[in-house]
Amino acid sequence: MATPVVTKTAWKLQEIVAHASNVSSLVLGKGSGRLLATGGDDCRVNLWSINKPNCIMSLTGHTSPVESVRLNTPEELIVAGSQSGSIRVWDLEAAKILRTLMGHKANICSLDFHPYGEFVASGSQDTNIKLWDIRRKGCVFRYRGHSQAVRCLRFSPDGKWLASAADDHTVKLWDLTAGKMMSEFPGHTGPVNVVEFHPNEYLLASGSSDRTIRFWDLEKFQVVSCIEGEPGPVRSVLFNPDGCCLYSGCQDSLRVYGWEPERCFDVVLVNWGKVADLAICNDQLIGVAFSQSNVSSYVVDLTRVTRTGTVTRDPVQDHRPLAQPPPNPSAPLRRIYERPSTTCSKPQRVKQNSESERRSPSSEDDRDERESRAEIQNAEDYNEIFQPKNSISRTPPRRSEPFPAPPEDGELDAATAKEAAKPSSAMDVQFPVPNLEVLPRPPVVASTPAPKAEPAIIPATRNEPIGLKASDFLPAVKIPQQAELVDEDAMSQIRKGHDTMCVVLTSRHKNLDTVRAVWTTGDIKTSVDSAVAINDLSVVVDLLNIVNQKASLWKLDLCTTVLPQIEKLLQSKYESYVQTGCTSLKLILQRFLPLITDMLAAPPSVGVDISREERLHKCRLCYKQLKSISGLVKSKSGLSGRHGSTFRELHLLMASLD
Repeated sequence: MATPVVTKTAWKLQEIVAHASNVSSLVLGKGSGRLLATGGDDCRVNLWSINKPNCIMSLTGHTSPVESVRLNTPEELIVAGSQSGSIRVWDLEAAKILRTLMGHKANICSLDFHPYGEFVASGSQDTNIKLWDIRRKGCVFRYRGHSQAVRCLRFSPDGKWLASAADDHTVKLWDLTAGKMMSEFPGHTGPVNVVEFHPNEYLLASGSSDRTIRFWDLEKFQVVSCIEGEPGPVRSVLFNPDGCCLYSGCQDSLRVYGWEPERCFDVVLVNWGKVADLAICNDQLIGVAFSQSNVSSYVVDLTRVTRTGTVTRDPVQDHRPLAQPPPNPSAPLRRIYERPSTTCSKPQRVKQNSESERRSPSSEDDRDERESRAEIQNAEDYNEIFQPKNSISRTPPRRSEPFPAPPEDGELDAATAKEAAKPSSAMDVQFPVPNLEVLPRPPVVASTPAPKAEPAIIPATRNEPIGLKASDFLPAVKIPQQAELVDEDAMSQIRKGHDTMCVVLTSRHKNLDTVRAVWTTGDIKTSVDSAVAINDLSVVVDLLNIVNQKASLWKLDLCTTVLPQIEKLLQSKYESYVQTGCTSLKLILQRFLPLITDMLAAPPSVGVDISREERLHKCRLCYKQLKSISGLVKSKSGLSGRHGSTFRELHLLMASLD
């Protein structure tokens, strides 16, 4: 009798080269869990079928990098927002551009389709939220209230509310019918990256860069619970379809949470890095992540994940006793959404907006739509997924087959050894038939082949050294008899750089110990001075990554020391150094730029005020350093991708220096 093979709980499904340049955004179709849309710095939107290597369709028309994409629930329409602020809507079944919407003055950071009506919501770096009528090609309403970039938008399941999350640390709830804000949810101490409505109950979840997930009661408009201790910024969350738990896509792991009381049901290790979006289909969770031009997809078998009941021993707060769950878990604790049977009523238009927002279709728009194309790259896959609107059936069906799970690594080795030990006939030797379904290895295919050049910026997350090949360090094997000699030569080659690396790491450890010893005295300024005096940027980066977590540690005299180091970090070839420098500069601009400009603009004081003179001197020094950095920020604001977006935001913050 054959022994059942133990399969993996989580595995990598596929990796593809999605664009000729860097991928800047992506989204999964939530209806089927099988459709993937990617936006790139090449100004294209590409459509993919999960676990198939070829691009189905490529949508053109944008003239700047695509920063945000979103599919509607039936997966018939797709909307994409660009760096320039333009929005385009395509009809996937008709394979043509449907609408071009203009009105935002900066990057489009977030988009969402209304669940019933033909409306699209957009959030931008210009802090505005706009509601668009796709049929009439106009802006229905503009919602103002956020003070920084709007990172995520979600319509409620009944289509009556809109939730928004922004870099200003707040979540806001908007009433679409009344055209005004219903409630604001403060509490996060960092930018809020994602919001998600519970599928049934009046409950909202929000995830932030402060490494917390908060749950909000939408009847009482107050916090229900807060999940703390996330390993990194929260970028992707998703409720289970029945609403029993919340999935959080963390750095290299999936966490499963309950909220009353707050608890962690399970933790699944998935080596997906920074996962960008999640979808659920056939009791499998699909996660997608991107790095440079590559997109990777992963699968987690939810039948082997704990979603309710017993708490895993990696809870959020082990030291606190866990409260018992409600006695009747099937009974909802809150009011349930009432979904309309027909399309929703049009949101009330409070007033006419600017001329650019309410203009009728013009010749300029018609020209844009003529320049926008839907290029079908793979007709077979296109016909399989998208059917004409008058077709009775739609493929793929809502109940597609789950992806087969590969066996555990140990199980695969044991099975291979057992097969090798079996006596085989001559026919078996001549015609071996491998079991291709055991461990699928999909190829990496590019939709647009391009020569792979060494990147100018070294990414923060990478699996291999930049510009190094292992084969360059290993001698070529000429004859099998030299195998032992080759191993010895290989080891000697590897050991050549070992002593040097040990010296580097020992020096780094010693420097960090020195800074840590000063840090224990409680004087942050002195510890930063010591890190700068060591003249090792890696130590400065380590220290700033800690200081950036707590804005209250920043003082004006600390800025005078850090700003010259930030200028060096922004010019570094290491992506992690640039990211840290941008974060520190943003904190300084938000907290101290108004003080600096006010101090320099104030009339001179009467009499002798030593403390004021010292503060004025620091402000002048900071102003001079910021002016020096502003030129660098301006020159880099033209970059494409995530770096360019960050530098453009910093450039806007530094506008008052001019």
